[in-house]
Amino acid sequence: MNGSVVKKRVVGVDISLDATTYAVVDVRGNILAEESFPTEDYPEINSFISALSERIVEIVEANGGYESIRSVGISASSANFMLGSIMNSPNMPWKGEIPLAALLRDRLGLAVAVANNSHVVALGEQAFGSAHGMRDFIVVTLGTGVGSCIFSEGNVNLGYNGYAGEIGHTCVNINGRKCGCGNVGCLETYTAAKGIVQTARELMAETDEPSLMRQEEHLSPKFITQCCEQGDKLAIEVYRRTGEILGLGLANYASLLNPEAIIFTGGISKAGKWLLEPAKASFDEHVFHNIQGKVLFLVSELDDRERDVLGASVLAWQVKEYSLFK
Repeated sequence: MNGSVVKKRVVGVDISLDATTYAVVDVRGNILAEESFPTEDYPEINSFISALSERIVEIVEANGGYESIRSVGISASSANFMLGSIMNSPNMPWKGEIPLAALLRDRLGLAVAVANNSHVVALGEQAFGSAHGMRDFIVVTLGTGVGSCIFSEGNVNLGYNGYAGEIGHTCVNINGRKCGCGNVGCLETYTAAKGIVQTARELMAETDEPSLMRQEEHLSPKFITQCCEQGDKLAIEVYRRTGEILGLGLANYASLLNPEAIIFTGGISKAGKWLLEPAKASFDEHVFHNIQGKVLFLVSELDDRERDVLGASVLAWQVKEYSLFK
């Protein structure tokens, strides 16, 4: 094939705990085709790579052919863009260092870029969402874990070796809860899904006050939010405590970075005002006074899966082109 031909499509991939979604995306950000499969079906990394590469080949051949694809971008928890690897993920099924970009490039013969989900979310938000037109902002992802990505002067700030933005593993309580990362008192242990449920259980143990939460064996942040919407005082207190800690952690962050906005994404962000109102109050109480009241709190308005696939496609355009088929 003539190497001067400009390829106008990429593949965006989002790997989450429950599902791996992959899509063909054109240069204008249009999703031309999209499929997914359960991530948990492949607890062994080589079988996962085989399944993903086979599916990518199938969707590409059915939608314009291999010669139309420039590169592949992948969003994954605990991924390091500089290394192209998933690094010691506490939540994903594959442990240690997983050289995902190299493994998939060898199978596909195309350039592959890998970045952590917060990095990819930030790319999606800047290109298509709430951060469009912003140069200095922070994306905070609240879900199974807590991650973030820093945009500074229009560019992603990854730090010296790719680990900048690990706000979930900053300490908010030196005598606090044990974290999956091995440290104690991490923000994630209070503001990610398991931490919120733990706060709810601790609160129910402290008091005999009635609560809808007591009737639910398998508590989740989503159910706690539903309880808040029904006026459950104990559930509201769960998010007040969570928000207070989240606001403190973000105030320290913003005092260092001076962002225009903090944009929240992930399942926990759907708690809305129950979480974000106490978080904003705590934030304004603790943030450096010269930027108090000047940092926007925004919740992403994009569909999570669509934004993450589109963000991965933005990542794909940024990697240097490579192909075995030129």
